[in-house]
Amino acid sequence: MKAITAKATNALNLGAELVVADNSGGKIARLVGVKRGKGKKGRQVSAKIADWVKVSIRKGDPEMKGKVFDAVIIRVKKPYRRLNGERVSFEDNALAILKDDKGNPKGTQIKGVAAREVMERWAQVGKIAQSIY
Repeated sequence: MKAITAKATNALNLGAELVVADNSGGKIARLVGVKRGKGKKGRQVSAKIADWVKVSIRKGDPEMKGKVFDAVIIRVKKPYRRLNGERVSFEDNALAILKDDKGNPKGTQIKGVAAREVMERWAQVGKIAQSIY
C-alpha cells in the first residue's frame, strides 16, 4: 500500500458504524477489522482515512446483510492534518466497498466527496467519486 501525504489521525475503533457511500447495495456497515493495521501489544487497532478495512453490512440489500467485505474509508469526522498545514474533517464517517484485493470498487459511483488521500492510495476508488476534497 502506498503512503499518504497527511498526518492521519486514528479515527475509528472496531465496532464503529459507517455509511456505505457507494451504490453497491449496503447502507450501514460495522467496522470489524483493519487490514495491514499497525498496533501495539494490548491495544486495540483503529482505522484512519484511506485504510483498508473489513466491514460487516448491517443494513441494506437482504443478500448483502450480515456478509463481510473489504472496504476503504473515504471520509472521517475526526480532523486530520495535511502537510500544507490545513486540517480536514467531514460530516460523516463513510466507506466504499471493494470487490477484490487489487482495489477495484464494487459500486460504480460514490455519493458525496472523497478525501484526496484516498485518491493517492486507491486510484480506482477515487475515479468513481463525485468529487475529491
